[in-house]
Amino acid sequence: MFNPLKKTYSYTDKLLFRFLQKNFLFESLEERELAEFLPFMHLRTYKRNEVIFFRNDPAQALYIIKSGEVTLNLDIEDKFEDLTTLGVAESFGDNALIEGSLRINNAVCSSDTADIYVIATNNILEIFDSHIIIRAKMMTAMVEFYNKFNLNLFRAYQESFGFFDLGRAYRNI
Repeated sequence: MFNPLKKTYSYTDKLLFRFLQKNFLFESLEERELAEFLPFMHLRTYKRNEVIFFRNDPAQALYIIKSGEVTLNLDIEDKFEDLTTLGVAESFGDNALIEGSLRINNAVCSSDTADIYVIATNNILEIFDSHIIIRAKMMTAMVEFYNKFNLNLFRAYQESFGFFDLGRAYRNI
């Protein structure tokens, strides 16, 4: 049945919704929930080797890659160790969903250019305050992601036992 009061979205909005739903944080959100983010999504272009953020910077935004690649790395003394390279529809800076957090790694553009959607933390937290279901869905997605991450971390530790003391990760939590 046709509902004349139901919100309709443009073709461009629907394309953006499909794009967002490719990302684990947004995949369970409905169109009306995704629409809450549209006014706050700013597209920025980065160039090769441009730093997006440094470790220990305040986590002020969530990033979603529209095109290009971003490498996450960790600085150890005066060297950088690559952790992973991310591509289209992947997000990084996820700890921006946690108020007052700091970055735990560096993020650098690793392709010639990268178009990246940036959503400021204060806008995300505003949405969370007004829409508890959106918050619950996105935080559940975060927990599921970090559970998979921990499984991979423990598997890697078991395969290379002795390189570091995994127990240190549980101190001061």
